[in-house]
Amino acid sequence: MSNEIPAIVQKLWNYCNVLRDDGVSYGDYVEQLTYLLFLKMADERTKPPYNEKSEIPNKWSWASLKDKDGEELEIQYKRTLENLGKENNMLGVIFRKSQNRIQDPAKLKRLISYIDEETWMGIDADVKGDIYEGLLQKNAEDVKSGAGQYFTPRQLIKSMVEVINPEPGQTICDPACGTGGFFLAAFNYLSGSYKLNKTQKEFLQSKTFKGWDIVDNVVRLCVMNLFLHGIKSDQDIVITGDSLLRDPGDRFDIILTNPPFGKKSSITIGNGENKGKKDSLTYERDDFWATTSNKQLNFLQHVKTIMNIHGKCAIVVPDNVLFEGGAGETIRKKLLHECDVHTLLRLPTGIFYAQGVKANVLFFDQRPASEKAATEELWIYDLRTNKHFTLKTNPLKYDDLEDFIKCYNPENRYKRKETERFKCYKYKDLLERDKVSLDIFWLKDESLEDAANLPDPEIIAQEIQENLQSALEQFSGIMEDLKEK
Repeated sequence: MSNEIPAIVQKLWNYCNVLRDDGVSYGDYVEQLTYLLFLKMADERTKPPYNEKSEIPNKWSWASLKDKDGEELEIQYKRTLENLGKENNMLGVIFRKSQNRIQDPAKLKRLISYIDEETWMGIDADVKGDIYEGLLQKNAEDVKSGAGQYFTPRQLIKSMVEVINPEPGQTICDPACGTGGFFLAAFNYLSGSYKLNKTQKEFLQSKTFKGWDIVDNVVRLCVMNLFLHGIKSDQDIVITGDSLLRDPGDRFDIILTNPPFGKKSSITIGNGENKGKKDSLTYERDDFWATTSNKQLNFLQHVKTIMNIHGKCAIVVPDNVLFEGGAGETIRKKLLHECDVHTLLRLPTGIFYAQGVKANVLFFDQRPASEKAATEELWIYDLRTNKHFTLKTNPLKYDDLEDFIKCYNPENRYKRKETERFKCYKYKDLLERDKVSLDIFWLKDESLEDAANLPDPEIIAQEIQENLQSALEQFSGIMEDLKEK
């Protein structure tokens, strides 16, 4: 059925258009869709082959909706949302502040009937990831809103989890978790790679994961995703809020994250007289090495704080984190000294919804305090030069990352070999680079030497657009800095 996902997305989107004509906004539509799909999938888990006990009271279950219509259906749906929102567990998070936005009972009935026709739990892939990603992509295409910013390519997530190689009993955090893509990939990896005993299974289902996201509806999607994959806890697995506000006090064995792109933070937190002042746009934390308005540099400092000694981190960062001066240089120096920054994956363009993004994955391990630098050498894999991807015609595939996984050598990363795309740089040489820049290239761009090697016109146009967008964002950042000064 996974091959039918694009068709399902198109059907759901077509129905969204019908509801929009009736005054239901896109955001409201997706919100209602999440509630109904969740109730249907929770119902499916009570039947073969799952045969699980339902945690949803019978009078608020899917069955209580699908046989009703008219005003009776409208009243039942309203009461279902209200009562499930009062639950004290993950159900309460999922249905928190939920309201019926579909005022026409006939259209609500039509949507319920359509959802009831499909067997959603039979889809191989992550339902929320593929179906909601498809809907968000369509919205981004239609209104140029960039709504797909919450999604990291699934193939990239899978490869990051594989090389980090989580083990049973380890805690995993994503401080910008979106819809939970890293959690689900890690859950599937741990479930499939190990024969877990009862204690390990219980730990995986209730104590392994912790996340934060600033967008309430995205937290709802994430908690739904986790719930439907058997990850359940009485504690807050996912917290709505800005994880950069403070040190939460928790420490984790593994950090897997792709913080939101964009240079500036939306609010200011200070420790002194300027606390709450919104024009400085910085986080002033005692545990940070430098105060900066660069959101990605703040996330880099934050994840370092919340790692256990010998903890592992894989974080997606834009290029500016690798070369920006001032606070950027200070943070890179500190990170190289206090953590073992061992691997950098240069990502190709054209794999994220946000245009103009040039990103990387930085891998580092936490180390005990020492006068000696924790980093001895940084290995860089270049998956960008002479690589061309687009979201539609040539998307990034898992096969494209297999050579990186092989070079990373997760079984023993201390036994690595240089290749054309994989090079090693010593700590002392990194320190001698201007601003301790990690923005390092060595491969020749073939398109600059031979017109016959030029990529397709669509890819050239996309790269021009991305470069212009990136330049505009950098100029905007400079203008904001000048205004602050």
